[in-house]
Amino acid sequence: MLSVSSPRMHMSRNVVDLGLLAACRCRRWAARPAPRRRAPCVCFVAAPSQTGLAAIDVPAAGTARLPERVSIASLLDVVSDDLLKLNNNLKSLIGAENPVLVSAAEQIFGAGGKRLRPALVFLVSRATAEVAGLSELTTEHKRLAEIIEMIHTASLIHDDVIDDSGMRRGKETIHQLYGTRIAVLAGDFMFAQSSWFLANLENIEVIKLISQVIKDFASGEIKQQSTLFDCDVTLDDYLLKSYYKTASLLASSTRSAAIFSGVSTTVCEQMYEYGRNLGLSFQVVDDILDFTQSAEQLGKPAGSDLAKGNLTAPVIFALQESPELREIIDSEFCDTGSLSAAMELVHKSGGIRRAQELAKEKGDLALQNLQCLPRSHFRTALENMVTYNLERID
Repeated sequence: MLSVSSPRMHMSRNVVDLGLLAACRCRRWAARPAPRRRAPCVCFVAAPSQTGLAAIDVPAAGTARLPERVSIASLLDVVSDDLLKLNNNLKSLIGAENPVLVSAAEQIFGAGGKRLRPALVFLVSRATAEVAGLSELTTEHKRLAEIIEMIHTASLIHDDVIDDSGMRRGKETIHQLYGTRIAVLAGDFMFAQSSWFLANLENIEVIKLISQVIKDFASGEIKQQSTLFDCDVTLDDYLLKSYYKTASLLASSTRSAAIFSGVSTTVCEQMYEYGRNLGLSFQVVDDILDFTQSAEQLGKPAGSDLAKGNLTAPVIFALQESPELREIIDSEFCDTGSLSAAMELVHKSGGIRRAQELAKEKGDLALQNLQCLPRSHFRTALENMVTYNLERID
């Protein structure tokens, strides 16, 4: 739900064609008079990109670089120590009472993952702790991050059972290794264990917030299953389901982090809205990638949500423009090639473009929600989280 690198273009000492260089020069010199003297360029023919074109070696002093893309490593760097301690604690939180659960925990937490959700907890905790004048995080902040990761992991175990997924983060899923019964019970146990740790935080507002998340997971899954292949599903329906399945956890965890910092209600509300808008933006981007990335990049077949009848933002937008798409979906892809035809119609009908606009809209709202925080490395990382997500569909 909630992964991507991109090639860099460096023009220094590299070979570029004349058309690209001419465009670059036009932008550079358009706003000022032509200089009387120019530094000489060294011109030579060296494997031009098009037949008959010479190539030019651009001096290093005139190097032009594409803007740096946000990396996961840069996002997590400012809370790397917090995340290291969390990773060390996660397995111990399961307990050693049941050998099967211990083995399952090794499989779950040993598979890695980016830990974006606990990272968000730590980032908001530290950003709001500065507002409150706290020099260090509280024990409650740290335990909250662990609880959030346990709840998220439990939801993944159950999702894999429902979707009959064989792989997760490059490893076999729990139900593949131990069977469906053990997987369901392992997920239930992690929900229960996280609830016990949550109760021990002894903050009724946070207990209510996080308990609601577990209910929202179930509500979102039920809502999704009850609207499969339903071409009348609305954008509001989709956003509500996406809130239940993705954004609820982020919103409740970021607000809870602010609560434990002891900041004002206004700041707590803005942190909730930040988590909600970021979560919705993440979900829309994930749903776009289902149409734009390959099976290798996704780790699952492209268009798998559409194939199962789960109509996401790109499809909902495309349905507004394409009656033919409705007919194909109503048939539940019974004809050979109908899924590929439907995916092509989603592209041609502007569904991807409008979904991109929706993701950016939610991302912009998330950035606005951070205006209540003073400038710091932690606020910058929270802003970059929005940028990182949107760069996945650039």
